[in-house]
Amino acid sequence: PAMNLELLESFHKNYPEENDGVLDCVSFAVTCAFNRFGTLLAVGCNDGRVVIWDFLTRGIAKTITAHAVTVCSVSWSRDSKKLLTASTDNTVALWDVLSGECDKVFRFPSPVLKAAFHPRNSQRLLVCPMRHPPVLVDAETGSHSCLPPDEEGEFSTAAAFNSRGDHVYVGNSRGRVAVYQTRTLRQVAAFRATPATSNTAVKSIEFARKQRNFLLNCSDRIVRVYSCDIVLEARRNQEVEPLQKLKDLVTGNHWRKCCFSGDGEFVCAGSMKAHSIYIWDRIGGAMVKMLQGTKGETLLDVVWHPLRPIICSISNGLVTVWSQSQVQNWSAFAPDFKELDENVEYEERESEFDLSDEDAEPKVAAVPSASNSDEEVDVERCEPVQALLSSDEEADPDMLLFLPVAPEIDDADQTLSDQSLAGTTPDKKRPASSGASPDAKRRKTRTHDIDLPGAPADELHPFLQSGAKKPPGASRQQSTSSSHSTDGAAPPPKKSIASASAGQQLAQSSSQGSPSSAASRKSASRSGGHHQHQRSGGSRK
Repeated sequence: PAMNLELLESFHKNYPEENDGVLDCVSFAVTCAFNRFGTLLAVGCNDGRVVIWDFLTRGIAKTITAHAVTVCSVSWSRDSKKLLTASTDNTVALWDVLSGECDKVFRFPSPVLKAAFHPRNSQRLLVCPMRHPPVLVDAETGSHSCLPPDEEGEFSTAAAFNSRGDHVYVGNSRGRVAVYQTRTLRQVAAFRATPATSNTAVKSIEFARKQRNFLLNCSDRIVRVYSCDIVLEARRNQEVEPLQKLKDLVTGNHWRKCCFSGDGEFVCAGSMKAHSIYIWDRIGGAMVKMLQGTKGETLLDVVWHPLRPIICSISNGLVTVWSQSQVQNWSAFAPDFKELDENVEYEERESEFDLSDEDAEPKVAAVPSASNSDEEVDVERCEPVQALLSSDEEADPDMLLFLPVAPEIDDADQTLSDQSLAGTTPDKKRPASSGASPDAKRRKTRTHDIDLPGAPADELHPFLQSGAKKPPGASRQQSTSSSHSTDGAAPPPKKSIASASAGQQLAQSSSQGSPSSAASRKSASRSGGHHQHQRSGGSRK
């Protein structure tokens, strides 16, 4: 898909315009994330599963039973071979995408709001515990280091790596943003996005892939776009004016999730009250499109495809795909034909259709040159796509674009019948799937307990209601044999009843107490009921 980027129409509107279908994960979808190439989409569900979609075929490529409760954050590594998941049971897990095995588990004393990979180093992780400074974790050794607090008595609410990973931007509950060096953890810049007298919190921080810009989603219903260069050059505590201030002037919505487009030219924001997506021009600040979903649904997450004008949004447990309207153009049938915008009268030459054209230039026989005859065409080497690279990096030859598809049979009776037809005995073990490594079964999951002094251990995750029970995060063990291939969802976990109730609480809390009872029952039945085999198409209209 990336090699065809040069064939896309350059002057077309580079943002989605209409609904392009729905991806049904069987379970209640909560959060999603694209890999760096846009070929795979990871969707975290409320029953602890992570469904990986092949975005080209719109089919399920792999299902991983990652946690026992709701998955609240999903992040891809740079080469797409690792997946980082965070759950409401205060655990963060590192997964091998090909084998589906869990490599590491990190247990935190407080709820985890977000977990993300370093953009350039898959061994560095950024974890945002609730009411605690962000934590940098070394995935190889399990060691961790906390970022120093910016202000006494103020807790951080959002944190993110910049596009190159050399700085960490941290926002707190008073609208202040501090910038730290990733290597030394030294603060290099700080500014206030809102006046010091206001209690406007920074809800999230998002960076553009190409341009050195970032946005702040604040609780005052305004999305602010800043330049990284201006922020780093400004003195500490100096006021920095945003490049743009984006808001809904009609309804004044709060924003659930904000992000940049793949090229950084547009800003997308999802409403917290309804399934509505607003798209602004980053340079001019004008709203160019508003995408409306089904009425009565509440938006949970929004992501933009890294290379194409495609948006994926989650509402009511389903992933909705928004794309451009496909217009077929069959006007130019041959390569030497030229498409005309308007009728043009053709001027015929005097001797154009004569038997002997007197005005034609004499033809000269082409002599093959030595340079053309000795030219070799390389059909083996794959040239790097410039859209995936920055100015200071080289192509990574060892990257994962697609997942191999291997059928898996869950029914024991059907397995025995297949073995009898093949002439094998039931005692003979079936070969492992094509995506698993030879030592996948012998691999053990290493668990690291992250000790955070002063972290609130009695806090509940925002996904859970105030009356819900405390998530059993400290005593729960992670399963290493939790990979399930395509064409069938994973068997329900042991805590399926608890996950179904968590899905109901998530649907009720996300809609601010105003969803219909039918929608809640529908989401609960989808996550807690019997999981049937996934259709090959993977989409439901």
